[in-house]
Amino acid sequence: MRPGGTPAQQRDLRAQGRRTVARLLDAGLRSFETIGYAATRVDDIVRMADTSHGTFYLYFASKEDLLAALAKECAAEMEALADGLGPVGPGADGREQLRAWVQRFVDVYRRYGPVVRAWSESQIADPALARLGQRSLRRITSKLTDRIAEASRPPGIDPAPAAFALIGMLERVNYFVLSRGLPVDDAAAVDTLAAVLHTGIFGGRPARRAPTGGRGRR
Repeated sequence: MRPGGTPAQQRDLRAQGRRTVARLLDAGLRSFETIGYAATRVDDIVRMADTSHGTFYLYFASKEDLLAALAKECAAEMEALADGLGPVGPGADGREQLRAWVQRFVDVYRRYGPVVRAWSESQIADPALARLGQRSLRRITSKLTDRIAEASRPPGIDPAPAAFALIGMLERVNYFVLSRGLPVDDAAAVDTLAAVLHTGIFGGRPARRAPTGGRGRR
């Protein structure tokens, strides 16, 4: 179940209430994406959700409260994603497993990109969001550290900083693609990220190039 805002958290929600909360969260997410978090007003959210101000304030105390609920949801999905990464072997199977995991990361980031940006911008003003971000990052990197530690990593690769580098690379690449509108092919980006991480952090063997047929130059 998606988390509700402060008022909603004070009681159990029935099915209709859960659907309303989900609709408000989706509307907030779409508004943050289309016009930005700073420019979004409660008016925009209720219009996109096709509901009333009264309904909004029944479940959320403010726009900031809705952002906090989305941030908690994003943190939970990212932690579950880290949990879902199994041992990464050095061969082709390990590379494909890592590629599938990178694709899932991209999918989650694409959905919550507006929240991640707003979250980062709001952390200075909201200590609770800052603590949530720090706690979630520690959990994610701890799980990734364990996976890197058990891999056939290259010499000189320390699992803990490598875990931070892995998350930093994935997050920054996706951030620039989304925020700057860079013309990057998704499949090529996922392939490249997976290959770099597999070889550079998990000690994977580089994939062999397909033979060219042996034709010489004319």
